[in-house]
Order: sequence, then C-alpha cells, then structure tokens
Amino acid sequence: MLNPDLAFRKLAALVEPLEETEDVALADAVGRVAAVDVPAPVDLPPFDSSAMDGFAVNAEGLDFDGEKRFEVIDRSLAGRPANQEIKDSSSAIRVFTGAVMPRGSNAVVLQEDVDLDGDVARTEARVQTEQNVRHRGQDVRRGSLVCKSGTPLTAYRLSWLAACGIEKVRVKRRARVAVFSTGDELVEAGTPLAEGQIYDSNRFALLALLREKPVDTLDMGCLPDKPAEVRKALERAAANADILVTSGGVSVGTADYVKSVVEEIGTLDFWKIALKPGKPLAVGRIGDALFFGLPGNPVSTIVTYLLFVAPAIDLLGGQDLAPPIMVPAVLDGGIKHSRGRREYVRGVMRTEDRVVRVAATGDQGSNRLATFADANCLIVVGEDCGDLCEGDHVQAMVLSGVAGHPIREGVA
Repeated sequence: MLNPDLAFRKLAALVEPLEETEDVALADAVGRVAAVDVPAPVDLPPFDSSAMDGFAVNAEGLDFDGEKRFEVIDRSLAGRPANQEIKDSSSAIRVFTGAVMPRGSNAVVLQEDVDLDGDVARTEARVQTEQNVRHRGQDVRRGSLVCKSGTPLTAYRLSWLAACGIEKVRVKRRARVAVFSTGDELVEAGTPLAEGQIYDSNRFALLALLREKPVDTLDMGCLPDKPAEVRKALERAAANADILVTSGGVSVGTADYVKSVVEEIGTLDFWKIALKPGKPLAVGRIGDALFFGLPGNPVSTIVTYLLFVAPAIDLLGGQDLAPPIMVPAVLDGGIKHSRGRREYVRGVMRTEDRVVRVAATGDQGSNRLATFADANCLIVVGEDCGDLCEGDHVQAMVLSGVAGHPIREGVA
C-alpha cells in the first residue's frame, strides 16, 4: 500500500493546470481563481481622509495640554469636500468619517472631545499631528498587487478589488467534473426500496461538495455492474470532462469492474493507499481526463474526496495549494487504532477553559454517515500510532462549517 503523502505527491505530478481563461464581472467571480496578477489602478484611499467624525485642525504649534479654542469655518462631508482652507491653528473644519481632509489640516479631534458653542469649538483633549487621519494609499498604492495569479477569489478579496474600481477580473475557466456512482444495489432517493437495495448517497455527497468549487459538474447517474456499460460511460465522460470521479467498483470484489475497465481504456497510476477509511482509492487517466475511483463506502468516498479530489481541483485551477490547518487538541475519550494505516477520524472540536478539546463522533465504521453529520474536524491518527487514550494530544484538521472542506492556510 502507498503512503498517503507519497500518493498525493504522485497525484500532484499528474495534474496539469488549465490554461484557458475568461473575463468575468466581479459579481460572478466568487469562488473562481485569478488567472493573472491584478495591480491596483488607483491609490486606496484615493485621498487623505478622516478616520472619525470630528473637527479637522492644524496641530502644528498647539499646546499639548490645556484648553484649545478653534473657529469652525466650514465642513467636509463624504463626497462633498470643504471649500475653505485651514491657514493656522486657530481654525477648524467640521469633518465626517471618510470625508476629504481639508487643505491645511493634519489632525482630527473627535467630536465627543469637543464642546461646540455656535462656531466656536473648545477641547482639552491632546491633539497630535496625524491623529485620526487615513492617508492616501494607506490600504494599497497604485500599481501594487491586490491579487496574485492563482488566488481564490473570496468575497473579501473581491470587495477589495471593487474598492479599487475594478469591474472585471480574468479567471481560470471552470473545470468540468463528471460524477458517477456504481452498483446494482443503488437506487435514487424517493424510489421504493426492493430487497437488497440502498439509496445512493455517494453521488449526492460529491455533487454537494463540488458546489463549493469553481467547477461545472456533469451528473452521470449510477452505473450498473456491467463492464460494457461502465466502459461506454467512462469513455463518453472522458471526452467531455477534465476529471472523472466514480464511487465503488475499485475494490477486489467479483463485481468491482471499474478498476479493470480503466486499466483497459486508460492508465492506472496508483491503487490502494495506506489510509483508513479509503484504502481502495484508484487514480489514473482516461485520455486527457484525470480519473479518481473512490471507494464505495460512503465515509470512504467523502474522506478520499476531501484528501485527494478537492486539492486536485484546486491544483487544476492553478492555485498554489496551501496545507490544511491542523489544530493541536486534547482528546476526550479514546480511539482504537492499529498501526500501519493513517486514519482520519470524524470528530467534534470545542474549546473549554481555553483548551481545544476533540472527541470522535462514535463508531467510525466507513458505512456510518451519521458520524459525519455533526463533525467539524478530522482527527489525524498517524500510521505509526497505536491506541489513543483520554487526554492524549492529537492533531485535528478543521472542516469549514457549510462547505465541509478542510480549511487551508492563508485562504479565507
């Protein structure tokens, strides 16, 4: 069996990033991947502005302590700069947050520190040059990078581009991902179950997870355990997709035909990982399409997707892949583990008295989707570890709240 780290390095070597790009409006770019470096077309902010509501003054020559008296000669509102100029330290201009700093001013006295009587403002607060002033280009200077090629475009990143006046961004095209389930026992939800049948949850889980990725999905349905039909479906999908993902049919059962069909019509680069759950993972190519044969047990399908398929999609889109965030935690309860395979245990992580604690979500059988329902992390148990006990220190891979993908370093 292949070590999981070596398997991932082999996978990364197989992925050839997409070259095709397109220009999209910022509103349509959430979740996409920047295809070029994006320089700031303007300084941000584009002018010196007030950070607070208050009174703009010239702090040069003012006494540090004691009462200070100013004549209020004008006001500067957001989008409506003052007409007057401050020529000495005896004048002030009413200013509001985000408004242009009036000419001649270099500090803002907070409005709550000022007593205003008509046009006369008095304060005993200390006034120092540059206080409560946002300088032009403080956030970003014109020409400096606001987005590097390969950056995932989150809502936060896009809002920064919008603040710079950028209307469109060039992104990598969406990868096309074809998803199959395999097995004569599978039926669609809503269909009455005959004896020996089960509902297909694997394809549903994969399609739901893929909604969080910049991909176009091709739902290819469920394949029967018939080699000729499996072959025909895989060849058709390989002609239209960048990635093929199947679940089931890659183990050693007499009806597991997917692996043998892939070896006939494509190449299988590796099979069987020292991983629990997910040992029968198969990875290869059919034509130009990357192939993932995921195990058929539901939990194994999800775990191998998270560890191999999801990062392969990111690499295909040109992302600089960062490692997942691992949180040191104290184990509540024990975990039975036999040496030899790395195990990813579904867990619930919480904080108690400033200590991160984590517990397994019950029986970890690879058929038990219930153990994923409330999980917010995967507890990583190394291949060289034996049983873990209450109070042992472990590493937990954080899963995002909605998407369920591992949260990666440096990615919002």
